[in-house]
Amino acid sequence: MTGVRIVTDSASDLPQDVVDRFGIAVVPLTIRFGDEEFVDREELSAEQFYARMETSDALPATAAPSPGKFAAAFRRLKDEGADSIVCIDMSEELSATIQSARTAAKEVEGMVDVVVVDSKSITSGLAVQVIEAAKAAADGRTPADIVALCADLASRTRIYGGLDTLENLKKGGRIGGAQAMIGGLLSIKPIVDISTGRVEEAAKLRTRKKEMLWLRDKVFAAGDVEHLALPHGYAPDYDEYIALFADRYGPGDFTTSIIGATIGAHGGPRIVGASWIVPKDANE
Repeated sequence: MTGVRIVTDSASDLPQDVVDRFGIAVVPLTIRFGDEEFVDREELSAEQFYARMETSDALPATAAPSPGKFAAAFRRLKDEGADSIVCIDMSEELSATIQSARTAAKEVEGMVDVVVVDSKSITSGLAVQVIEAAKAAADGRTPADIVALCADLASRTRIYGGLDTLENLKKGGRIGGAQAMIGGLLSIKPIVDISTGRVEEAAKLRTRKKEMLWLRDKVFAAGDVEHLALPHGYAPDYDEYIALFADRYGPGDFTTSIIGATIGAHGGPRIVGASWIVPKDANE
């Protein structure tokens, strides 16, 4: 496969069929439970991760891929005929992953051109950029075109997560602007805003139902949006959540996706989320 190839990391939560269809290379992070380590997606599926998190005494942690893992992916794509590579990674504010990718890009300098892009997003927000970049690459667009496309999408991405607990975020050090939420840790259902690429407080609700309604109302207030996604971390009440959108959105109007171990390790169990792209002509 010649031309421009796309690389991302496992925080993109791309379904395997999408990865295969577009020839995307996914470089995985490592998930740790105490002394046990697993390679995300390869040694630990999302379903296995959430099951383990429910029974483990240790809260999970993540480790960024080594530069060597990115370099190996870049070399493989070069061997497959890639002329250049665009590597689109999770927000630099949340992980050292993109630093590893940049180091790897320097390692393969002179062998293949690699451009590393900060998506300023995670999970379904990152996935949109990666998929649209892969489509653009298939259409013969240049790396510069794809970088500009990602920057435009990043500026218009809105992504929120309804958490069942702040424990994982607190332990993982990713609390960011949501620090003030910790006081009511046990008595609230927190919603975080990752639209800028860092974790910010969005709302504190008293019940799970109010949390779900807040997310629904946020989507409805956004008007006609693009690429609406309603991801979740094997939330047992997910059907109840998506039913709240039925007045405006049918099953074909949004994508559902599983929030994998990389993000689930910090978001905790039973996450429900919403992400979308604000139309270019929207007035905000």
